[in-house]
Amino acid sequence: MNPDQASKTLLDPAGLSGVSRRKFLKFSGTLSAAAVITGALAACGGPSSTNSDSGAAAGGTVPDTIEATLAFTLSSGLDPMNASSAVGTAANQHLFEGLVDLDPITREPYAALAKALPEMGADGLTWTATLRDGAKFSDGTPVTAEDVAWSFTRALDPANKALMAAFLPFIDSVSAKDATTVEFKLKSPFALFPQRIAVIKIVPKKLTGDAAAAKAFDTKPVGSGPWKLDSADATTGLRFSVNENYNGPRKASAKKMVWNTTTEGATRIADIQGGRVQAVEAVPYINVAQLEGKVDVEARQAFNQLFLLFNCSAKPFDDKRVRQALHYALDKDAIVTTALQGYGTPAKSYLDQDNKDFQEAATVYGYDPEKAKALLAEAGVKDLSFELVTTNTQFIVDIAPLMVDQWKKVGVNATLNTAPSASVYAPAPDGLVSKDSFRVLAASGDPTVFGPDADLLLRWYFAGETWPKGRARWTGAAPEKIAGLLDQAAAEQDPAKQKLLWKQVLDLVADEAAIYTVLHTKIVTAWESKKLDGFKPAATTGLYFLDAKRKA
Repeated sequence: MNPDQASKTLLDPAGLSGVSRRKFLKFSGTLSAAAVITGALAACGGPSSTNSDSGAAAGGTVPDTIEATLAFTLSSGLDPMNASSAVGTAANQHLFEGLVDLDPITREPYAALAKALPEMGADGLTWTATLRDGAKFSDGTPVTAEDVAWSFTRALDPANKALMAAFLPFIDSVSAKDATTVEFKLKSPFALFPQRIAVIKIVPKKLTGDAAAAKAFDTKPVGSGPWKLDSADATTGLRFSVNENYNGPRKASAKKMVWNTTTEGATRIADIQGGRVQAVEAVPYINVAQLEGKVDVEARQAFNQLFLLFNCSAKPFDDKRVRQALHYALDKDAIVTTALQGYGTPAKSYLDQDNKDFQEAATVYGYDPEKAKALLAEAGVKDLSFELVTTNTQFIVDIAPLMVDQWKKVGVNATLNTAPSASVYAPAPDGLVSKDSFRVLAASGDPTVFGPDADLLLRWYFAGETWPKGRARWTGAAPEKIAGLLDQAAAEQDPAKQKLLWKQVLDLVADEAAIYTVLHTKIVTAWESKKLDGFKPAATTGLYFLDAKRKA
């Protein structure tokens, strides 16, 4: 949900569509909700990253606890309408259900709270879904169609400034037709409807019906998923127990689950090597060889990207030739080899090459320092100097000095200002990106926790206001054209024509380079298959145990 925004703002930017993206500033790395969670839920004590195998028993008895160490800390609340941290979004996959959910490993949609995938009416604008028989929330109350309609309606209400609303610009209304049937009315056809509604997790109306209730729910969530939350701590992690009321397709195979949280790679390595946990995420690339042969280790290509974002209102970065020059000046192969130990891929498009919607962009920024110099000369720029703001995600920290050195070779001088995402993306006047002096940002992000399709991923950075207008100060014909093409593609029913429209967007965002990818990383996960059965690593942030069970 990924290393950077990963815990702070994994998805800090979601203001897709026409929904105001200012709402995302509220959630970009903010720690306030997590602090509330610490006080409200951690009374029984948060888990430590040095837990022993607490579920282990003598005589070969199967332990009752799944233990893991995640690479990020809880930095948002857990109300799924707005949860944005890597830990929060991963937790919610276990605590809540959508009508449809995306398998966290295959990314394929499956009927979760719904009895079957939604059905489209003859008009192409009406969809219906029927709830699973006997579905209950973890507090034992039945899940009703009214709860489902409410979950969507509250997220779509502009007054709530919900993060998830930006993913659903095509929905006009949601209503309960009876106790178990939900009807959706769309503003325009949307072929990806069944998988897109997975972004809305269903919550009980009685616990979220007003502001005070919703605030409490953010720290003590109640869902219909296979697990329920017992405690959460912004520093050390989360504890779960099985939801005995769950009757869905992904029933928990253990009684308890403990998630330790730490940004320290050495601690995660010690936890898996010492047998304290059965799985860790985001294995530092330098430690992969150390673990191979001792535990299971797998690297998966991810969307998770290093991107450059420019203040396009400030000279000379208002000239796309300057932005392009800084991309051409980067030897991405050397960066991947040196800083990522080979666990990355130079960008050939905004989308990573393993994405099913991948199409190579018309502009691919291969290493070409002479072209970089020529573009700078054409733009009338010499002796360019600026401050490069970076987030403190480890792979960004490792890469940033290499970029600075490579830019020097084309006569560009950059100084580094590295800070946590919370400081980088904070609202004005405190956020580094919101300051008038801001010029260039190097950071990472991975919205694929919400969905892997091109529409969602492109809207993430290139629609709405927060990223293009608010952060990149990028206005005018290009971003307006991109927004129009995305809306046109969303309504297109012919997959081939839709793909062509997406290709236009991929070409345009590459050429403009206002916010653009330098490289995509690989995510390395380690686990012990001797102690954990059915676990598979994800190609995004977080660890997922929906099919996992402990072994003796």
